[in-house]
Amino acid sequence: MKTNLQTKKLGEVCDILDNKRKPITKRNRMTGRYPYYGATGILDYVGDYIFDEKLVLIGEDGAKWESGQRTAFIADGKYWVNNHAHVVRPHRNIILDNWIVFYFYLTDLTKHTTGLTVPKLNQANLRNIEIPLPPLPEQKRLVALLDELFEKLEKAKRNAEKNLKNTKELFDAYFGDLFAKAKAGWDERKFGDREILQIMDGDRGKNYPKKSDFLDKGYCLFLNTKNVRPDGFEFEQTIFITKQKDEALRKGKLERGDVIMTTRGTIGNIGIYDATVPYDVIRINSGMLIFRTNKDLLLPEYLFELLRSDFIKSQIEKNVSGAAQPQLPIKTLVNLRLPVPNSLSEQRKIVKEVRLFNSETKKLNKIYQQKLTSLAELKKSILHQAFSCKL
Repeated sequence: MKTNLQTKKLGEVCDILDNKRKPITKRNRMTGRYPYYGATGILDYVGDYIFDEKLVLIGEDGAKWESGQRTAFIADGKYWVNNHAHVVRPHRNIILDNWIVFYFYLTDLTKHTTGLTVPKLNQANLRNIEIPLPPLPEQKRLVALLDELFEKLEKAKRNAEKNLKNTKELFDAYFGDLFAKAKAGWDERKFGDREILQIMDGDRGKNYPKKSDFLDKGYCLFLNTKNVRPDGFEFEQTIFITKQKDEALRKGKLERGDVIMTTRGTIGNIGIYDATVPYDVIRINSGMLIFRTNKDLLLPEYLFELLRSDFIKSQIEKNVSGAAQPQLPIKTLVNLRLPVPNSLSEQRKIVKEVRLFNSETKKLNKIYQQKLTSLAELKKSILHQAFSCKL
């Protein structure tokens, strides 16, 4: 399209109504039927309103301003707005509400924000944001086209998200069926059964490492919460202690085959110290436990896969204590149910099946995640064309 494309500052084509907005603390809000808006959308419903018209709200602080984020959105009807969202009334004989919303979705606005700790898009900077302004009939055509295209993209996104959710549910259901049903040749054990399992915590004594003891490289890897994740170890960010410090600690040293679980803060993340782990000396921190199996009765690999299952996770969720700092004490953990096939060959078979199934679901996850990424990029591409008047 070839037309008289000009650029205007937002403050030249809109009224900014920030002086009319009013924050209400949560304690002082009267519950009602009117939406109470903040920087990212509806936060609550209150008993009164201060606006009764269609307006554009734009996040001032507490919002996301990168390209592809919902920085601006439309509010209509009767509602209240707090002081974390700018209130904008477009001059509708010049610019459409949705033209602003689409442009703010496309544009990276971080260069217009101030503050490092708490970034903010202040009113002065908002007014100075330049926006392409084709004639109103062309805006209407492009907005109608964008609405239609975005509706189709949103439907495709919902389908991809549904497929992603279904994949996870399928995997969880497989785990549940596998471990929850009692089978012939299976024993219903407890985690506290010392015949099959030892549970050990880390050293919490006077020699426990201080921050100054940690090194970027060293003799002994000292596990932190970034290393123990929901599906196993990650070693992108590591800390170490010296051999001298390692030898001063009494407990918490790993042996090959040990399974680790986090039991404070984030609970239930796991790892297995198998041959793939490239560190010979490892210790856990004070928020973890070591599970050391009797390998004649319980394979570490089977225990690891069991700990990943919803069968165990649901038991953990029911037994977590502490509000400020969630924890799973050993005295509670020892009573959790532990279904164990009597035969090691049966345990190996289950591990093989689970890992094969997990591999296939990961492939599906990757496909759907890539589709979601592609849809987000397609949205931006379409908007680029629209605001270049090439659509």
